[in-house]
Amino acid sequence: MNTVKNILKKNDFIFKTYKSFAKKKIEFFIKFSPVLASKFLYKRSTGRKLNLKNPRNFNEKIQWLKLYWQHPLVAKCADKYEVRKYIEESGCKEILNDLYGVYNDTSEIKWDSLPNKFAMKTTNGCDTYIVTNDKSKLSKEKSLKLLDKWLKIDFGLLYGEIHYSKMKPRIICEKYIETDEGLLPNDYKLFCFNGEPKYLYVGVIDETGYTHKTFYNLNWEKQDFLKAGYKSYHHKKPDSLNDMIKYAKILSKPFPFVRVDFYDLNGKTLFGEMTFTPTGGLATYYKDDILEMLGEMITLPKEKILN
Repeated sequence: MNTVKNILKKNDFIFKTYKSFAKKKIEFFIKFSPVLASKFLYKRSTGRKLNLKNPRNFNEKIQWLKLYWQHPLVAKCADKYEVRKYIEESGCKEILNDLYGVYNDTSEIKWDSLPNKFAMKTTNGCDTYIVTNDKSKLSKEKSLKLLDKWLKIDFGLLYGEIHYSKMKPRIICEKYIETDEGLLPNDYKLFCFNGEPKYLYVGVIDETGYTHKTFYNLNWEKQDFLKAGYKSYHHKKPDSLNDMIKYAKILSKPFPFVRVDFYDLNGKTLFGEMTFTPTGGLATYYKDDILEMLGEMITLPKEKILN
C-alpha cells in the first residue's frame, strides 16, 4: 500500500484525485454508519480496536460521547457564534470578546467598515480563521476565497463528529486581542470532567503549524502526559487562572466532558471556545497510562441521546 502511495505522489494530479476519492469514501461511510466509520478511523489512527460496549480510556469515551450522547447543548456550545448565547445565559457575559459582525456568507461582509485589526472565523469547524493586525496587508480576495471554501465544508463528515453537521455555517468577526506588549495572548485549554476542571494545557504553535502541548494541573505543576519525543515548554502561571477555573466550572457543568479554552489578557479572562471531541477522539500523543487515567475521570451518562 505504501508503494502505491509513493507512486501516486509522483503524479500530482493522480495523487490529488486519489485523495479526493478517499475523502469522499470516508464521507459516505460516515453518512451510512457513523459507528462503523468511527471504528475504522480509530483503528487507522491508533492501531487499536475501538471498544464502544465498555469504553475505558479517554479516546474511547470521547468516541462514545460523540456517537451516543448528542445533547442539543453540544452542537450549540461547539458553534462559535451560538456559544455566545449559552455564555450569556450562564451569567458569564463579561468574558466574551467584542463581536463586530456575524455573516451568513461572504457577500454580507462590509470589508471597508472593519477595523484595521480583527479576527474572522467560520463558526462550524476547527482551525478556520483569519487573524490580522494590519488589514492593508491582507489580501481581501484570498481571504474571501478561503472563507467561502470553509463554509462549504461539513466538518462532521471528516471524523464522524456528528455535532458539527448540525450547525449552521456562518462567519463571525471579533476584536483582535493582544497583550500590552502587542503579542497574541496564550491559549489555556481546561479539561473539565463532569463539571470539574482537572488539567489544562498551553499550546505553542511552531513554524509548521503544529501545536506543542504543555500540560499542568490546577496548582500549575507540569504534568508528564505525553509520549517521548514531544516537546514541552515552561510557561508562567496566568494571572487569571483562578477566574478561568471558576468560569470553566460554570460552563462545563452540564457535560460529561468538555475542554473550555480561555485567554489571559493582561490579567483578565477572555473566552475562547468549547471543544467536546479534542483531536476527534483519535489522539496518539498521550502515554497509555494517561489515556486510562483521563478516561477514568469521565462518567458516561446512563441514558443515550441520539439525533
